Amino acid sequence: MTDAEPKPKDDDVTHLEDELVTTHHDLDTPDGRLSYTAKAGRVVLWEDKVEDDVWKGRRPRAQVGLTAYTLDDADASTRPVTFAFNGGPGSASVWLHLGVLGPRRVVMGDVGELAPPPYGLADNPESLLTASDLVFIDPVSTGRSRVVDGEKAGDFHGFTADIESVGEIIRQWVTAEGRWLSPKLLAGESYGTTRAAALAQHLQSTGMYLNGLMLISCALNFGVAEFQVGNDNAYARYLPFYAAAAHYHGRHPGRELRDVVAEAEGYAARDYLYVLARGSRLSGQERANAVATVARLAGVSEDYVDRADLRLEHWRYFTELRRADGLSVGRLDARFTGPAGDGVADGMDADPSMDAILGPYATAYQHYARAELGIEDTTPFHVFGPDVIGKWSYKEFENAPVSVLDRLSRAMRQNPHLRVHVAFGYYDGATPFSCAEDDLAHLKIPADLQGNIERRYYEAGHMMYVHEPSRLRQSADLVDFVRRATAG
Repeated sequence: MTDAEPKPKDDDVTHLEDELVTTHHDLDTPDGRLSYTAKAGRVVLWEDKVEDDVWKGRRPRAQVGLTAYTLDDADASTRPVTFAFNGGPGSASVWLHLGVLGPRRVVMGDVGELAPPPYGLADNPESLLTASDLVFIDPVSTGRSRVVDGEKAGDFHGFTADIESVGEIIRQWVTAEGRWLSPKLLAGESYGTTRAAALAQHLQSTGMYLNGLMLISCALNFGVAEFQVGNDNAYARYLPFYAAAAHYHGRHPGRELRDVVAEAEGYAARDYLYVLARGSRLSGQERANAVATVARLAGVSEDYVDRADLRLEHWRYFTELRRADGLSVGRLDARFTGPAGDGVADGMDADPSMDAILGPYATAYQHYARAELGIEDTTPFHVFGPDVIGKWSYKEFENAPVSVLDRLSRAMRQNPHLRVHVAFGYYDGATPFSCAEDDLAHLKIPADLQGNIERRYYEAGHMMYVHEPSRLRQSADLVDFVRRATAG
């Protein structure tokens, strides 16, 4: 068969239907028992208005993993619904699902007290379900989401294609469940915040206005965190994170974390940027003073800072901070450490924080999906879609940093009722808090809309909810935000 000949319709494709299993559950919370319904499995992503030799009308393009929790006997016109996803790009929504938002959560322990395999599950009385219905979405190629026969997975692996496909899944769910009048929110983590910010503008431009965004471990402008020749901004923006990591690992004895971070922020905002911009024009004393300050704040030797030309790159820093102990510190969460694969390597061979959390989440979800949600599909579940992040297309930003600041700004100007909650982890080296603060400071919104943005800081990392005190506080913060954002 030649490419010019139309492909025959496969009956299994033309008659695809949503594959959702319905189960009923109860959750005991401090405010009483909640009865809720879970619908889990895959839904068909359709493309409308197709006219060619093969398809007339709608065409199925993918089957997308989805888990929805709805409170029984609630008024759909007033009950909020939150659509949640993680990032990567190429990550399933398992982290937010079983870490902080969902009615069940992973039991894995934390730094110094990690549980051994096979881990466990427990009820989550602090679940956001107490304030909002929940819909967790696994974008194409993550979880058990997949394209249908005849489609190319790569067609979904890009900035715009991802926004459009996730947006269409949300539109289809809202329509099928009759939830157009429900208050609506988005919750994203990491690249999921990039998606959420752009998706807010996309949905509102097509008529679906939102009440709130929950941006967890925020990445809105990649340029501020890119270590490239000529971009000294990244080195300055990472310094407060380095100072926080150094504090956790005992390099600032007798000082409070917030005092150390505040000093690093102040130095990074003024003197450090000046020093980096001066280059070889610095006097010997100016350079010596800068080397000493950066070394002290970051917790590494003056010799190392001097050899690095005052520019500490993050992958190298994760290896250098505890090199003398034979350890690397975590990128996702600098509280975690692991044995260095090579004591003289320039960068670490693996992220010890990812090593610590991947197994518990992957194991717990696959048990939960089958044993409690009734999903009998035995195809592999991909926490991270194979070969996705490395081939993700950012063609929309050719010769420019990836940034959604303009889209979030537009969404907030378009809808002055849109509220934004931003969660930062002090020990997050993937999306450092000071980079995200820089992003928020450059939104093009009126002064009166700045009050629609709230910030919460946690003494944890990228997935701050693996730290139990942070999980409890964050859960309360998110419930409070949703209630205020949807109060009317």
